[in-house]
Amino acid sequence: MATQAHSLSYAGCNFLRQRLVLSTLSGRPVKIRKIRARDDNPGLRGCRYSVRVSPQMANRIVDSARSILNKFIPDIYIYTDHMKGVNSGKSPGFGLSLVAETTNGTFLSAELASNPQGQGTAVLPEDVGRNCARLLLEEIYRGGCVDSTNQSLALLLMTLGQQDVSKVLLGPLSPYTIEFLRHLKSFFQIMFKIETRPCGEELKGGDKVLMTCVGIGFSNLSKTLK
Repeated sequence: MATQAHSLSYAGCNFLRQRLVLSTLSGRPVKIRKIRARDDNPGLRGCRYSVRVSPQMANRIVDSARSILNKFIPDIYIYTDHMKGVNSGKSPGFGLSLVAETTNGTFLSAELASNPQGQGTAVLPEDVGRNCARLLLEEIYRGGCVDSTNQSLALLLMTLGQQDVSKVLLGPLSPYTIEFLRHLKSFFQIMFKIETRPCGEELKGGDKVLMTCVGIGFSNLSKTLK
């Protein structure tokens, strides 16, 4: 990990985690200004909430998710985990995580939660269940080896990997992933070869993208050698 002589400068809170993680890994200083500068309370603040609602809420979420997913496949298993007492904290809320496993062993996921108490419009359990199920179907249609949420993680691991060619097949790149590719170029001076793979007999769903790069051979200099 080599420290660069000059720092990178950004404005605003967008993609803050990307910039901090890549700055730490590359050893390159980064300066971020005007974080929520127009808010009444500018600056950082990434809030926490937990479950303190009726157990019936979870059942309503499950039923509404099944109303969408059972149209495509009957064997769907959704487990409920209701937290109460001191383990649930003081902020009521509920959410749903769905995972689909493809025939070749790929896992695609979608997750959705209610708004924290006092923030935004109140959300019904049925809305969470139905919308999360639709998000999962969207991820299945997009396809690829990882879902859209984890595209950037796969690309980061390829970047840090050994100095050899790595390839991964993804669904359509999300806006978050596109910005992450720009940051990888800024912090590590690495660029990916992007090849579009149209859907067809072998590739179902949406068009796919084959991403190829040569890793930088990243090593942790802080690791103790025996």
